[in-house]
Amino acid sequence: NLNKDISFFVKALQKVYDIWYTIVHMINAMSMHGEGGIIMATESEKSEYSYKETGVLGDIQIADDVIAIIAGLAATEVEGVAKMYGNITNELVSKLGMKNLSKGVKVMVTPEDVKVDISLEVKYGYSVIDVSKKVQEKVKQALETMTGLNVTRVRVRIAGVAFDKENE
Repeated sequence: NLNKDISFFVKALQKVYDIWYTIVHMINAMSMHGEGGIIMATESEKSEYSYKETGVLGDIQIADDVIAIIAGLAATEVEGVAKMYGNITNELVSKLGMKNLSKGVKVMVTPEDVKVDISLEVKYGYSVIDVSKKVQEKVKQALETMTGLNVTRVRVRIAGVAFDKENE
């Protein structure tokens, strides 16, 4: 009976540690915002409208998150891209079954231009350089076509290689 109690206690302690570890990494990822890695938009950023234009009928505003979603969807359409790659927060959100369409994308919008950083995984067997160049072209074209904004940089970060389940 004592062995069962100890075993239960150890398992419970492990679960507490796992939760603590995840929370600490989420906090660290959030505090690193803007310093290197690709980090999804926080709740406070989702309502930001970096692009605003006043027209005859009224204002046009494009949320940063919309630009990130367009970029992410365009990138995933390129053959050889396995998936977008996010930080620990993104991974936790996707484990909970919620879909983050701006996962792995960071945008910087100014009145003059848009700069995009994308982090993704490439499928095994594809040329990393070719896939990266195609992602750059596809993202630039999609953003410029859909928003009319001038895209001056699409930085692609290959964060991993995905293998088919059969080849693992």
